[in-house]
Amino acid sequence: MSCCGGSTSCGSSKPKVVTGSSISNRKGIELSFEDEAASNVNISTSTTTTKSNSSCCSSNSNSGSSSAGGCCKSSTSAPTSASNDSCCKSSPSTKEIKINEEESNKTIISSDATEINSETNTVNTFKGCPSETPSAGSEPVCSSCPGKTACQSQSAAGNPDKRDIEIRMKVIKHKILVMSGKGGVGKSTVSSLLAYGLSCGSGKQKVSVLDVDICGPSIPKLMGVESKQIINSEYGWMPPKTPNHEIKVMSVGSLLNTPDSPVVWKGPRKEAMIRRFVKDTFWGKQDYLIIDTPPGTSDEHLSIIASLKNCNPSGAIIVTTPQDLSVSIVKKEIKLCQELHVPILGIIENLSGYVCPCCDEVTEIFKSDGGRKLAEQYNIPFLGKIPIDTNLGRCSENGKCGVCEHPTTPGVLAIQSIVENLEKILNKPQ
Repeated sequence: MSCCGGSTSCGSSKPKVVTGSSISNRKGIELSFEDEAASNVNISTSTTTTKSNSSCCSSNSNSGSSSAGGCCKSSTSAPTSASNDSCCKSSPSTKEIKINEEESNKTIISSDATEINSETNTVNTFKGCPSETPSAGSEPVCSSCPGKTACQSQSAAGNPDKRDIEIRMKVIKHKILVMSGKGGVGKSTVSSLLAYGLSCGSGKQKVSVLDVDICGPSIPKLMGVESKQIINSEYGWMPPKTPNHEIKVMSVGSLLNTPDSPVVWKGPRKEAMIRRFVKDTFWGKQDYLIIDTPPGTSDEHLSIIASLKNCNPSGAIIVTTPQDLSVSIVKKEIKLCQELHVPILGIIENLSGYVCPCCDEVTEIFKSDGGRKLAEQYNIPFLGKIPIDTNLGRCSENGKCGVCEHPTTPGVLAIQSIVENLEKILNKPQ
């Protein structure tokens, strides 16, 4: 029971929840979301004095005496008595942190969950993080963590869609994420080529593609479904299928009024859409679900990994280009997978050499073997190289299957080799 009349509010403030946001689209599908505003965090390097729970703070020394149990008083209100076993303290809602004057130039505590060492340029994330416990996302240390909502979605209480997601995903044999911390390395192109390569293989396997690049969806154009609509049926969202091989493709690009419409959403809306893609899409029984992710290590990655956490995802494929600049950024994605316990199936080196359109000779135009060296450094399987092949480029631009159109070009041969290596890893006895 609160009895504080001071000018500073007791306890920590709860995040404000804004509901009722929605969008409608040309397919007549209503999409609704909940936005959760992040609470503010103040950082202080000053020395503070903390009162114990047994003592009682006073807002004004001129106020009257307190009752036997002790109680806070406001300078403008009359004394108010409190029970003997409790007393509220007039303390700020955000925690002030004491930093030793000698260490203040080396270490910055940005929150209870992150420690940044400016001298060594290292970041120790999730210090004391309860992400692997049932209280993930609900502890005080989680209040300022950017991954709070992703952790909350791990529990059934925090994620009411958990059971529906598991039902949808359990009939899909292999769920593979295509990731890279670097933009422009060709993740979406690799995702589409992998889908075509798996579906064109000897087994004629059933393949679906999920595009979680919410702000920059390119999968619909690459897979030739840019003009096709999503159908809202009694079984869920029916994704469009490619003209060849009937590969199911789900992307936010199929929900936009026009292909040029921008998607200007914050993290909670992105997370809600990704969950709906996973739980509301009628995937059916599939051999492979290829998940194309955006660059970086942010909301979309946390959301899809948290959604699939209890569905036994097969792992992630890391895409890089040969240059050292790309390799150095891709290392961040490898670290993310290791911290979130996502198995890494292998590394693909894309844009590795140029295929002559006349004689099919491959010429190295960038530094070579950056992906192979990265795989050796982290003891990760190297799946192979994909050269720049103009035949594959034309097919991708027109939404056609390059694997079927040009089965003997060096680019397609590289894709087929990568698919074979991937299947060997996935079918290896555990």
